[in-house]
Amino acid sequence: MGAAVATDIRKPAVAVVPVPPPQDEAQWGRVTTPRTLLSRALSVPLILGFTVFLPLFVAIQPGDGQHDAAFWLQLLLTMYAGARLSAMVLTSRRKLLQGSFWLFVYMAMGVAPLAQAVLGRVPTPVVGPRYDLTTAIGLVLLGCTAFDVGVLLARHRPTGRAGGSQKEKRPVLAHRRRLHLLTALAFLCSAAFIMKLGGPAVFFSSRQEIIAGIEEAGVSNGDGQAGQALLRGFGTVPALLAMLLYTRWLITSKYARRKVSVIVTWGGLALLNLVVNNPISNPRYWFLTVMFALLFTVFPVSAAMYRVALSMAVVIALLVFPFADRFRYDEKNYKPVETTSFLEPMALKDYDQIGMFANTITYSDSGPGHLYGRQLAGSVFFAVPRSVWAGKPKDTGVMIGEWMGTVNTNLSSPVWAELWVDFGSLGMGAGLLGMGYAAARVDRRYAKRATRRSPPGSLISVVVPLVAGYSFILLRGPLLQASGRIAIAALCLALVATFRDDKAARLR
Repeated sequence: MGAAVATDIRKPAVAVVPVPPPQDEAQWGRVTTPRTLLSRALSVPLILGFTVFLPLFVAIQPGDGQHDAAFWLQLLLTMYAGARLSAMVLTSRRKLLQGSFWLFVYMAMGVAPLAQAVLGRVPTPVVGPRYDLTTAIGLVLLGCTAFDVGVLLARHRPTGRAGGSQKEKRPVLAHRRRLHLLTALAFLCSAAFIMKLGGPAVFFSSRQEIIAGIEEAGVSNGDGQAGQALLRGFGTVPALLAMLLYTRWLITSKYARRKVSVIVTWGGLALLNLVVNNPISNPRYWFLTVMFALLFTVFPVSAAMYRVALSMAVVIALLVFPFADRFRYDEKNYKPVETTSFLEPMALKDYDQIGMFANTITYSDSGPGHLYGRQLAGSVFFAVPRSVWAGKPKDTGVMIGEWMGTVNTNLSSPVWAELWVDFGSLGMGAGLLGMGYAAARVDRRYAKRATRRSPPGSLISVVVPLVAGYSFILLRGPLLQASGRIAIAALCLALVATFRDDKAARLR
């Protein structure tokens, strides 16, 4: 009886009503737990370091530079980019495209030009008046602001129709049989690339030997660079994409890790990439793309890895990147960089983006004016040979370099300059706004799709890290030089992509 009474006086069951996720979670997917966020003791020094301490430390160094309007505007741009990069590091979401954008702006358009302004030295001569340089810095700051406006517009975009949520779209997957075809294509194209240049040994000598091998192969004739771009692109891009897809398959699938054929194929692709995509025979920006894509393909959901990658990239850009051209030349032509200050390497070779933007403004004001899409058309139709298109434009860096009369015309042309020379200030602002909008939308989709439970063949887990790494090349420019690998990567992805959820054909 007592037991019965005890049973009767139990607390009534309370119905648990599920609480719908907030709008931000519905857009971004799984919310990052507080443990993935930095504590205040670490986040405050990071913000102050990127935004205040490093820019001011560079600004107070001794040098011959002028402390005029261009100097103070450059300091403002550096501090603005530092604040935005800190926000990318401290965010609870993985924003690969936005993070890579602000990392590039902070180093290549911020800290490095500030060091050049302090020293009074630039890697590429600025041929125009001083106010053209001031204008270029102001336009870069305007473009960064437009990028942020685009991000805000993407944030406030409605997630669904009124009265109901938007139907979830099917993820784009990699078709298993077509992935095998891409793998075969990768081995075939890379083998042809290796044999065309005389064997694997040349890929471990220097970039100078690679360029000489391409010229001897007869694919780089005169001013035409389309043959060289296609040869290098097909020799490197399919191999990288196939390895990334197999890497993602092995990480997400127990079935793949038990298949000897999958493991052997991945090992072969890794060796192939070690030959054609190593840092000795490739430009530093391309090897940075390879490492960035591989890192976030292996660790797509790690907030700690994302944070460490962005933070350490600043250190690498300051201390390692200026000295990483050891294998650009052979032993006879290599000259070690000798510096007496940590600022001096940033005034050499690599960080000429602000100066080249100023030269582009001077070039346009000297007579040609804006080109209204001519340069962009040359980048889009890069594969058309000059024998067919007699008036095909040269890439913007070469065009400005020849106008300046420089011996080395392999100069950068940042995306700000590419947009400005074609469409002016309004077109540049609209282009950067569109880039910010697209980056925010893609980052949101990536954070929602690239999870531990994502399908083994989910292409977004591979494509977004690859685009984020390649964005350093796109932002640096010229676009014409960067177009070849973009087109080849798009063809490879179109080959393997499928929207059908066919259990017999998808990666298991």
